[in-house]
Amino acid sequence: MKKTVKDMVDEAMAEVETISVAEAMKRQDDDAFVIVDIRDVRELDRERMIPGAFHAPRGMLEFWVDPESPYHKDIFASGKTFVFYCRSGQRSALATKTVRDMGLEAACHIEGGFTAWTEAGAPVAERTRKSNKKKEKKES
Repeated sequence: MKKTVKDMVDEAMAEVETISVAEAMKRQDDDAFVIVDIRDVRELDRERMIPGAFHAPRGMLEFWVDPESPYHKDIFASGKTFVFYCRSGQRSALATKTVRDMGLEAACHIEGGFTAWTEAGAPVAERTRKSNKKKEKKES
C-alpha cells in the first residue's frame, strides 16, 4: 500500500485547523459558523449529535460542497465557516482537508470529535428526521 489511512489522517491533521470542544461550544450559537456532522445516520441514531448540527454524510460531502454538482447544497455556498466532526476526529480531519482542497477555505474540525464532545459533558440531541413529502402525498 502506497499510503495508509494513518498516513492520510496524519497529513490532514498537519494541514487543517483543529479546534477544541470548548472553542466549538463557543461557536455553536454563532450564525457565522455551521457545525457539520459527517457520521453515518446509524451513528447519529445510536449516539445522537451536537444540537443544531447540519448532517452531511461523509460519502456525499464532496458532491454537496461542489456548486457544479447536481447534489450541491446551498448551505455550503453561504460564506459561513464550517466546523466538521465525526466520532473521533479522524474522518473529520480528512473531510476538512478535502473541502479545503476543493476551495472551501473556511473549514476546521473538532479535536477528538463527538467522543470528546460527550466526554466534556457538552449537550447532545436526537437526530432530526426529515419528513418524506412524496410518501406523505401518496398516503393522503
